[in-house]
Amino acid sequence: MRFTSTRGLAPLCNLRAALFRGLAPDGGLYMPSTLVPLGERTMQELRGATFHTTAVTVARHLFGDGLENDDLERVVHESLGFAIPLVELDEKVFVLELFHGPTLAFKDVGARFMARLMAHYHRKSDRPLMVLAATSGDTGGAVAHAFAALPNTRVVILFPGDQVSPIQRRQFTTLGGNVCAVSVRGTFDDCQRLTKEALSDESFSEAFCLTSANSINVGRLLPQVLYHVHGWSQLPEGRGEIVVSVPSGNFGNLTAGLIAKRLGIPVRRFVAATNANDVVPQYLRTGAFTPRPSFRTISSAMDVGNPSNFDRILALYARREDELRRDVLGSWHSDDETRRAIVDVQQRFGYLLDPHSAVGYLGMADGLSRVQKGVGVFLATAHPAKFAETVASIIGRPIPLPEQLATLLARQEQVMEVGPTLTNLKAVLAQE
Repeated sequence: MRFTSTRGLAPLCNLRAALFRGLAPDGGLYMPSTLVPLGERTMQELRGATFHTTAVTVARHLFGDGLENDDLERVVHESLGFAIPLVELDEKVFVLELFHGPTLAFKDVGARFMARLMAHYHRKSDRPLMVLAATSGDTGGAVAHAFAALPNTRVVILFPGDQVSPIQRRQFTTLGGNVCAVSVRGTFDDCQRLTKEALSDESFSEAFCLTSANSINVGRLLPQVLYHVHGWSQLPEGRGEIVVSVPSGNFGNLTAGLIAKRLGIPVRRFVAATNANDVVPQYLRTGAFTPRPSFRTISSAMDVGNPSNFDRILALYARREDELRRDVLGSWHSDDETRRAIVDVQQRFGYLLDPHSAVGYLGMADGLSRVQKGVGVFLATAHPAKFAETVASIIGRPIPLPEQLATLLARQEQVMEVGPTLTNLKAVLAQE
């Protein structure tokens, strides 16, 4: 497997180079240079398979000769030792639960796989690896836990100080050790910009042996393809067309789904489900991509006004808008709609959603309304307890906290605060 830049001005490179560079030299994002379908026989063999079996099969196909078979098996075993169940709410509605990892969020999949992959390649280096990640919510905890205590590694998490839920924040501010939490005076878009600026500054990146753990890194993006294939493999056959709704903020999760479609999963349409930060649904309506400052919503991890991974989607479709619109429907939803969806799903199905998964449910309903016969799958990206205060205020009762979240409340936070400039970030990294 070779990787190319979305901007098309950088040479092809192998998996290891793409993984540690994060951004391509031309400032673009890495993507597989070719996507070969899995083939009908392999797809049939994956029907009803365990997540582990699917993960190994699809990862081997994606990464090719980038990893020896034994090494790939070890990476999958060490990073993905939890279930990804597909739950049937009724004969037309399914939810793919992605929150059974250590931090109860879908980002555990990509972050843990990438961390083990980096550890595999970096194990013989005598220089510490510094991993940089921006977060508006779940990325911080997933990346921090994935890299915590890994040898010869430092992790720096950038987050907008007052825009992350208390529990999400504590998942990365209370670890200490090789994890440094940095509160940036600004928005998530500022944090993401700082990450890109640091990685694009070649002398800076080299000085700190710097790499990224955001979904701009292809090593975190591609593992998400694994559960998209797995979700399809668990669906009952013969129920018509398949609509998959993806709650979307930075659009890595949707990119992974569209890659899975190229590999062969027969999804009729994906739904890019967003909150009021609807720059991608707006593009799908008008053809104009207009980044803007993000709005604050109750689905805060999706408050992104300039989603990086949309470049990957455009590159995947060679900027052919008509083809993209055939595969992707844009669907945005207000906070009031999200609240009503949480109540509705609990009353109809006895199933409790967090605000992000509720946006996914709404997108799925929108997508299903446009097909004559079919089933809908929406991705549940976080456990509702991660947004306990918000969900409790909506349904009128407290949300019990799982033990791994309850213990966080007693831990001391360790946070540094900086302004949103590269100079400030350099000063922080120099102390690490």
